[in-house]
Amino acid sequence: MDEWEKIEYKPIPVRTLLVKMKNLSELMIDLAYSAALFHSRELAEDVLELEKRVDTLAYLLKMNTMIAARDAKDAESLLGASIVSSSADKISDAAADIAYIVLRDIGIHPLVREVFERVEEHLGRSQVNANSILVNKTLRELELASRIGTDVIAIRRGKDWIINPKGDQMILEGDVLIARGTPDGINELNALARGTVRKLED
Repeated sequence: MDEWEKIEYKPIPVRTLLVKMKNLSELMIDLAYSAALFHSRELAEDVLELEKRVDTLAYLLKMNTMIAARDAKDAESLLGASIVSSSADKISDAAADIAYIVLRDIGIHPLVREVFERVEEHLGRSQVNANSILVNKTLRELELASRIGTDVIAIRRGKDWIINPKGDQMILEGDVLIARGTPDGINELNALARGTVRKLED
């Protein structure tokens, strides 16, 4: 962590913490590479915010494993969880390093950019405006994957993140959608979120 913050102990199952760390670190890698490809400061800043969350989860996991270990046998059985946690933390740190490339305007080699541009699926970031037809609709209702070829893989709502949202997840005004899909699909989702396109084709 760049700054020390007080983290209070919370009795959270180690498995739950590991799953959260895994999901966040995977999302961070996607966001970081997309930030570098499109030179998106917004995506890069999202990566750094998520890195802080992974650091917090890693700290909580250490506290929970220490409390759970009553003897040497417990400590040995929890060692694997500690190793996985450390690996997820390192992945998040690597993603943050990529984000810093964007935020510090270091740039990436044109050949690297060309390789990423050939990838069929891209990642996009769309903020939902008040006049968007997405507002107050669930992902199941919208059927974005079949209609425009995009999947919403995360939603940022204020300071909270909803990773791998389910079909009954409702989209609210102000949400930031992180979606994976074709370039055309990402562009269409942006237009729908802004409210410049008011209809989803069947």
